[in-house]
Amino acid sequence: MPVRRRRAAGGARSELPPLKIVRKILLLQLAYYASATVLILFTTLVYGTPFSLDLVLNWDAIRGDTTIGWMLGFVWVLNSGIGVIFLLLLVVRSKLIPDFALTIHFLHIIATTLYTHSIPRNWLWWGLQGASASLMTFLGVWACQWRELQPISFGGIGGSSSGSGSGPSSQPAGDDNGESSRGRGRARDLGGNEYEMGEMKVTGDQAV
Repeated sequence: MPVRRRRAAGGARSELPPLKIVRKILLLQLAYYASATVLILFTTLVYGTPFSLDLVLNWDAIRGDTTIGWMLGFVWVLNSGIGVIFLLLLVVRSKLIPDFALTIHFLHIIATTLYTHSIPRNWLWWGLQGASASLMTFLGVWACQWRELQPISFGGIGGSSSGSGSGPSSQPAGDDNGESSRGRGRARDLGGNEYEMGEMKVTGDQAV
């Protein structure tokens, strides 16, 4: 009987997918905070207020009674739209977009809770997180499906040019061959007629 090979426990097949998932989550989370920090920094410079980490990780900064609070809410919604680009580049598959989008916002809730040492109690902040997660999920799935439905080109331009180039080049060759074959045929016909006429003359002289 053939000897079966033993599969190594904890091999690449069992360890690589979880490592890839963790790496993608870390990259997406870092990109999410990096883009949010840049947008909030730009907003504070335009508005004329000092930048602080509270504007990024403090849930109390999202308020409806101040202008900076509404501007921060708009920045986070815009940041979720930018996060779709990172999802499109790193996740690729549309079926995995909701999992990664919800994971990003779940980790943001944990980071906010750890930073403020309290669970967020601002309903506007929770509504913003729900809208941001929904927008990121919807746009991410749509973008991935749109890219998956794009036609794949296999270099038809080069094939058509080569095919079109081979057609005319083969036609003159065929004409030349035809003309040469016709010429040889005519020569053979002429040669045959001359031979027959010469044979008739010889037989005629002998008869005389």
